[in-house]
Formats: sequence, C-alpha cells, structure tokens
Amino acid sequence: MLLLKIFPFLGWFKGYDAKSLQVDVLAGLTVALVLIPQSMAYAQLAGLPAYYGLYAAFLPPMVASLFGSSRQLATGPVAVVSLMSAASLEPLATAGSPEFIAYSVVLALVVGVFQFSLGVLRLGLVVNFLSHPVVNGFTNAAAIIIASSQFSKFFGVYVDKAPHHYETMIRVAKAAFDYTHLPSLAFGVAAVAIMVTLRKINPRIPNVLVAVVITTVISYFTGFNHDTKVPVAALQVEGIAETITAFNHTVEETKHLGDSRAEVGKKIDELKKEPSSGHGPSIEVIKLQNDVALLTAQIEEAKAHSHELRTQLRGYKFEGVEANGAYTFFSKDDLPADIETDGRTWRIKVGNNALAADSLLLTGGGAIVGKIPEGLPKFRVPELSVGSFLKLLPTAIIISLLGFMEAIAIAKAMAAKTGQKLDPNQELIGQGLANIFGSIGSSYAVSGSFSRSAVNLQAGAVSGVSSVVTSVMVLVTLLFLTPLLYHLPQAVLAAVIMMAVIGLVNTKGFVHAYKAQKHDGIISILTFIVTLAYAPHLDKGIMVGVGLSMAVFLYRSMRPVVAKLSMYKDESLQSMEQYQLRGCRHIAVVRFDGALFFANASYLDEQILKFRSDMPDLRYILLDARGINDIDASGEEELALIVDRMHSAGLGFAVCNAKGPILEVMERTHLLDKIGRENFYAETKDAVKDIVSKIHDNTDLPGEGCKSCPLTQYLPQA
Repeated sequence: MLLLKIFPFLGWFKGYDAKSLQVDVLAGLTVALVLIPQSMAYAQLAGLPAYYGLYAAFLPPMVASLFGSSRQLATGPVAVVSLMSAASLEPLATAGSPEFIAYSVVLALVVGVFQFSLGVLRLGLVVNFLSHPVVNGFTNAAAIIIASSQFSKFFGVYVDKAPHHYETMIRVAKAAFDYTHLPSLAFGVAAVAIMVTLRKINPRIPNVLVAVVITTVISYFTGFNHDTKVPVAALQVEGIAETITAFNHTVEETKHLGDSRAEVGKKIDELKKEPSSGHGPSIEVIKLQNDVALLTAQIEEAKAHSHELRTQLRGYKFEGVEANGAYTFFSKDDLPADIETDGRTWRIKVGNNALAADSLLLTGGGAIVGKIPEGLPKFRVPELSVGSFLKLLPTAIIISLLGFMEAIAIAKAMAAKTGQKLDPNQELIGQGLANIFGSIGSSYAVSGSFSRSAVNLQAGAVSGVSSVVTSVMVLVTLLFLTPLLYHLPQAVLAAVIMMAVIGLVNTKGFVHAYKAQKHDGIISILTFIVTLAYAPHLDKGIMVGVGLSMAVFLYRSMRPVVAKLSMYKDESLQSMEQYQLRGCRHIAVVRFDGALFFANASYLDEQILKFRSDMPDLRYILLDARGINDIDASGEEELALIVDRMHSAGLGFAVCNAKGPILEVMERTHLLDKIGRENFYAETKDAVKDIVSKIHDNTDLPGEGCKSCPLTQYLPQA
C-alpha cells in the first residue's frame, strides 16, 4: 500500500492486457498529434521561442501521469498558465531574451516545489481560497486577453507591448489599419476554417495537426516567408540612416542604464546584509536607492524614445528592385515612376536589439516558426537563489493554485465518468514533480489541459501509459522531425491558440453565480473587469476576487442568520420572517446559524437585545443550537454574559440541540451549571413543550396568545 502511495503507476497494471496497451498507445499518439502544434503555440504565448513548447511537452506529461492519481489527465503547456508566466516575467526581462527564458524555467521549478510541498503536506484544500466565481471571472477575462494577444500575428503586424493590454490592442488596431499582411491573414483564417470544419465532421480527427500540415506545405511551396539582408545604403529613403543610428543609441543607452541599475542594486543588497545600527537604513543605502529611482526614470525615458523610433522604422513600407542579385528599396509613398518592382511590400524587421547598419533584415513575406534546434534540451537543475525564489514565489503561488484548479477540475470530471478514485493531494504531487522535472529539461510552467484530456478520454485511454507514449512521440519529434516545422506560419499558431481558448469563455457562469448568490455574481463580474483592465498584470484580478470573497465570507461570518422560530403547518419550527408566522409574546425560540466565535459573539447579544426590546412581555428565551458547530472562548464568554443578564432580569434561558463538542466546552467552563443542566434539551419539540407548560399552563398570564400559542399550532400572520 505504501509502495502504491509512492509509485502510483504500479496500480496501472492490475488487470492490464495487450488490448489495454493497444488502446493506450493509440490514445497517446492521438494526444501527441494535438499536443505538438499546441505546445509550440503556447510557448510563444509564454514569451518563449516556439521550440520551448516541445521541451514543456516532453517530460511533464509522463512524470505527471506516473506520480499523479488521474490516469487520463493530459499535462503540458496550457493557455492560461502560459499567459500568466509571460505576464509575471515581463517586468523582469525582455520576452524571448536569454534572461527571460532562464526566469521562465526557474519559475517552473518554484511552481513545482510549491505544488509538491502542498501535496506532501496534504494541503490540497488551500485551493478552495479560489472560489468558482473568481475563477470564472478570471478565466473569461484571460480567454479574451489570450485570443486578442494573437491579433498582431493574425494580421502580420509588429507592435511594442504597452503597460496595459488594452493599450497594446489599440496599437495593433492602428498598425493593422495602416497595413495588414494579407497572406498572413489568409493563413490564419484558413487554419480556423480547417479546424472548425473538421471538428464538425468528426471531433476525433486531429484538426489542429491537419491545419498545421496543410498550411505548412502551402507556406513552403508558395514562398510565404521571404527575407533578405541589405546595408542601410540600399534603402533610398532620406533620413532613415540617422533614424537607425538614433534607435541603436537608445537601445545601447537602455542597456547601459539597466546594467548600472543592476550594479547599484547589488551594492544595496550587500549593504543590507551588514549589521544594522537599529535606526533604519543607512545614509549610503538611501543615496543608492535614490540613484536606483533616477536610473529607473532615465530607463523609462530611453524606452519611450526607443518605442517612438521603433514604431517609425516599422512604419516604413518599401518596394524592392532586384538587379544583379542585389536589392534596392524605395518608399512606397515616394516610388519613381519608371521603376519596376518585385510586387512585394517590404518592411524592416525591428526587435528590441540594435540594428546592424551593414546587414538590415527586411521581410517581404510572412512570419514563420523558423529553425528549431534538433535534439533534446539541455538537462540541468536551474540555478535558484533565495532572492529569485522570493521574487517569483507570489506569482508561483497564483500559477500553482490556478493550474491545479484547472487540472483537478478536469480530473474530477473524468473520474466521474470512469469511476476512478481520485486523490487531490496525490495529483498535487504529480503536477509538482512534472514542473520540477520539466524545469530540469528546460520546460516552463505546465498544468493539466482540458482539451487534450478530453481527447485522451475520447480515445479510450485506460491508464497513464497513454501519456508516456505522448512523451515518447514528442521525443521523436525533437530528435528527427523539427526541420518539417520550419515553414509553419506564425499566423497559424495564433489561430491554434485562438481556437483553443474559445472553450474557456463561459458567460453562463456569471448568470449562474448571480442566481446562486448576488454577491457571487458581482464578485465574478468585478474579477473579470479588473483582470481585463489591469492585464497583463493578471494577479490584480485574482487578488481583487480573492479579497472580495474573503471580505464577504468574513461579513457573513460576523453576521450569521439569527432566526426567530415559530410553528409551521408541517409541525416543525421555522423562521417567522421567512414563512410569515405569528410568534409567542412570552417565549422566543432563537436559532443561531454559524460558529459562535470572537467575530460574531456580540452579534448574538445584539439580536437577543433586539428581541427583548421588541417583546415587552418576553419571559423565556430558548436557544436552538443545532447550527452552532464550534464555539471559542469569546463566544462562550458572550453566551455567559447573556445568561447572566437574562437571569438578572428574571427571564428564563434554555438550550436545545447542542452538539457534543459545544457541550464539552460548556462543561469545562462551568457554563453548563450556570444555565442549569435541567435547561438543556436534546430535541426542540421537548424543549418547547416543557417551556410552554412552565410559562402558559402553570401561570396566569393575560392574553389570547397563551390559550392558542403559536409555538404549539400553525398561526400565519394576519
């Protein structure tokens, strides 16, 4: 049994036969056909070169299945985790740079360590802090952000990312209106059409793979990608050489300022490690912090200038003239009348690095995946310092919880169909190890995929062997098949992502949450709005949603339902307010629904005081404690004070339906004796019968209510 806990995959082979193996192999192949193109698309969504998606699709699927509890869950790159990984790391490094790649791999390691730790400590319940309304609002916003982030590739335009996602989309719209690369748009639309059509014909057809194969073949034979390198002198545009020089200067200046800021930061860290005088930061540290602030302002200014120049250079559109194997380029707006061009529209490819004036890259076609390194990734443990761990931990926690929520939701849905036993903590261990081992193989953060898990289940996968086969297929691709992906259009990868995230859009979730509880619906909508407004800082939406959920929870805990009961027509005691019932003038039966603890103890006292002021003829209070599951010292103290005040006023007090743990607390604190053991009742009916007898039958109280007590017969309000 212990061996199965440590190595869950040993349980796969009980009753496993050749037929099961055949089904698993076919399922694994089917998932691989979907995973390979999807993983490359998601890697670019994560700000990484496309082939890093293959690295993320290599070890994680196999490791997650070997050590997880679900036999059909397909782990690997997913849209939301990819987007969150990119969004969290963009402030630390430029997307696609070596530093960014290193951070992505380290983030996967931190995510894995956190998930593994939660699983080992049996803390899977921590995921409950992310309520369904919050997750629904976030995933709907994330789906819109993910889909719209692909518009630039879809239209074949290049823009710089703005501080907010909506600002980036405005830039994309302006660039697309200025110039759309129609072949890129055609490839994107064709890929969507192929996937939608094949999905309607038969969902089992690997529509993503078919779309990728067809468009890649067409791209190869039509020369979709057409680049050339020329010296700046080949560009017959006045002032462009000066613009390129100015751009290169801003790039170098930004790099120099960044290096200076990093050096100052190191000095501050070293000074902070020295023994403190106990009077706050030293004068030298304060001076260095001011230097960091000044350098940051200068960097932002240089980046803004660089963005303006980059936009200007990207805005140039050229017509090319080829003579003797050499190109000369003229501006489309200033083309000589007697010049015959090649018919292409050429643009300068401008990134975040300085441009080589003697070898400018001009593109006269669409963007493709390009060269993918053949062979396996480098296997090494990522360098994880305490500083980088603490820096990445907040993001890692959010990614871990979100990724696990997605994975466990999928696993539960499949377990309901297969009848398989699921262990959330074991699943956390599996997901954690998948990210840890994945990071050793240069993977970024991964999670369970809804679409690929559905494919795995539909293909009839019996065990995790299917995921092992999937990993083997990715291995074969890395070793032998990467050259075939060279001409894959980027617009097609954009289409793959856009089609994949359609399933994340769930507007019914907002309506459902609102119908269940209005505040849940409002929280879901606010999470959606904040996530959209603050994108790419996606953690803001999660934080607001969790904060609002906790605030509502605390408010409801501080003000639980305190209902006054009376007899209903089915001869049970129900809420007077809810069922419009008459109540007894002399006896108040009060039900408290919630734990009686420090945050709400005074609220019970307030409500009892209110009943006393509303009922001048009140003689007795019966506390129905069936809803009290826990009581702390504050709650016990407040209850004791209520009892003292009741007795001082000459009023009776009794308790019914108190649970064992509550009675034990009262026994230890002697509250049981203060109330009187004879005033405790196991059943509400017995308590009411006895108290009515004491107050009505054995006394001469005035009023018709005593002859026909609402606690003994059904009396609706007049």
